[in-house]
Amino acid sequence: MAGALTAVAALLVFVALVVPDQLGRYWAEAWVPGAFLRLPIEGIIGAALVLALPPRPRRVAALLLGLGLGVLTVLKLLNIGFIAVLGRRFDLILDWPLLGDGVNALTATYGRPAAVAAAVGVAVAALVLPATITLAVWRLARVAGRYHRAATRAVTASVAVWVAFALVGTQLFPGAPVASDTSAAMAKRTIVKVPASLRDQKRFAAALRTDAFAGTPPAGLLTALRGRDVVFGVVESYGRSALTDPQMAAVLGPALDAGGRQLAAAGFAMRSGYLTSSTYGGGSWLAHASFQSGLWIDNQQRYRQLVSGDRLTVAGAFHRAGWRTVAVEPGNKKYWPEGEFYSYDEVYDSRNLGYRGPSFAWSTMPDQYTLAAFQRSVYGVPGRGPLMAEITLTSSHEPWTRIPPLIDWGAVGDGSIYRSVTPPGAKRSSLWKDPARLRGRYAASVAYSVSSLVDWAVRYGGRNLVLVVYGDHQAVPIVSGANAGHDVPVTIIARDPAVLDRIAGWGWQPGLRPGQRAPVWPIDAFRDRFLTAFGGSQ
Repeated sequence: MAGALTAVAALLVFVALVVPDQLGRYWAEAWVPGAFLRLPIEGIIGAALVLALPPRPRRVAALLLGLGLGVLTVLKLLNIGFIAVLGRRFDLILDWPLLGDGVNALTATYGRPAAVAAAVGVAVAALVLPATITLAVWRLARVAGRYHRAATRAVTASVAVWVAFALVGTQLFPGAPVASDTSAAMAKRTIVKVPASLRDQKRFAAALRTDAFAGTPPAGLLTALRGRDVVFGVVESYGRSALTDPQMAAVLGPALDAGGRQLAAAGFAMRSGYLTSSTYGGGSWLAHASFQSGLWIDNQQRYRQLVSGDRLTVAGAFHRAGWRTVAVEPGNKKYWPEGEFYSYDEVYDSRNLGYRGPSFAWSTMPDQYTLAAFQRSVYGVPGRGPLMAEITLTSSHEPWTRIPPLIDWGAVGDGSIYRSVTPPGAKRSSLWKDPARLRGRYAASVAYSVSSLVDWAVRYGGRNLVLVVYGDHQAVPIVSGANAGHDVPVTIIARDPAVLDRIAGWGWQPGLRPGQRAPVWPIDAFRDRFLTAFGGSQ
C-alpha cells in the first residue's frame, strides 16, 4: 500500500511538471506515445535541494516546493483555458475580473446551474490541487530522506542524462524535448510579466490625459455628417479568418457578395478594410471600448480606468454635436452603467426590446428581430432628429448551436414566430467535437448577422443613412485557427458619394469583402481617423 501511494505521488508530481500550459492539437486530441516521456529539470533541482538539507529544513522545503508546484499547476490550467478561448495566457495581475465575466457568459449560454457547477469545480480544484501536490511532494521527500544514498545517486544520474538530452536536442514528440523545462519557463514568464502589469496602470493613466479632441467645440465635430443618420453595426466574433479560411469563406463569401449586389442595386456604395482588435475569442467590451475611445483597451484594469473617466468617445462626439445617441445591446440583461460613460441618451437591451420568442443560447434574440425592434422604436419613428446608434448583433456569438432564419420583415412581430420557423439546434457537446462542422455553423451565423443588417439597410435606410459595420474580435481558436491574428473586417456604407469621398485617402477597398491587401489599422486608431475625416468644413 505504501509503495502504491508513493508511485501515485511520483506520477502526480511528474505530470504537474511536464504538462505544458497550452494544449495544441495533439495534446488536446490524443495521448500520443512519447508526448509525456520527458525529464523535468525542475524535479531534479527540487530533489537535489531536498537531499542537501537536514531533516527539519528538508520538511519545510518540501512543503514550500509542493505548494509552489501546486500553485504553478493551477496557473497552467488557467493558461490552458485562456489560450483556448482568448488566444493568450492568463495575466496574474490583470485578469482576475475576467473569471467573473466567464461565469456570466456560462450562465447566459448554459444556464445558472451549469455556471455555478463550473465555478464551484474551479474553486475546488484551486484548493484541492495545491494541497494534493504538496502532500505528494512531502511524501516523496520523506522517501528520499529514508533512502538518501540511492536517491542521491538517482539525482546525479538524472542530471547527466538531462544534460545529454539537452545538448542533443532529443525529442520523442515534436515540440516536446525530453530535457524538459516547461514549468521553469512558465514560472519565469509569469514573474517577468508582473512588474509590467503593475506599471500598466500608470502608463494608461498618462494616455488617458492625452486627447487631441478633448477641447474641440461641438460646432467643430462631425460637421461633414450633419443631418445624417449614422448606425454602427457590431457583428459579434466576426474576424478575418471567416474571409480567408476556405471552408468558412465558402459559406460567408456568397452571402457578402449577394449583400454587396443588393446594396449596390439600392444605390449604396461600400469601402472596406481591417482593424486589429484589442482582444481575441471573447472580451467584446474591450474591443468596443478601444473602437470608441481611441485607446488600446486590452485588459479589465484599463477598461475600468477608461469608463470611470470622461474620455470623448465616438458616441460622445455625436452626442456633443447634437445627435440623439442610442445603444441597442440585446445581450445585456441588466442595467448597463457604462452607457452613461459612452454618452448614450437611451439604451435598449433584452429587457425593453419587447422580444417574446425563444432564446438562442447566449444570444437572447435573433439579429433580425433586434433590427426590427430598432426600426419600430427608434429609426422609423416619424419626426425624429438626426440619430447615431450602435447596434450589437449577437446571433454570431458562440456557441453557434442554433441559427435563426432570415424571414419576411412583416412577419417578425414580437418574435414568437421564431418558435416555429427556427430549425432544431445542434447539441454543443457534439458540435464542438467536430471542428469542421463548427466552423461551418460559425460562418453561417456571421452570414445571417450581416445579411440581416444589409436587408434592413436596403429596406429601411434613407439617403442620409451612413452604416459602419465591423467585427469586434476573431472567434475562438478552434474556429479561427492557430496563430490567426486579431484582424477584423470593417466597412462604411453610404448612398451619398460625398461620405465615401471623405475617406478616399484611407485606401479602403470597394465592396463588403476587404481583400488580402486591404489596409490594417489598430482598432484604437479608428476614433481619431473618423473624427478627423468627418470634421472640419463640409
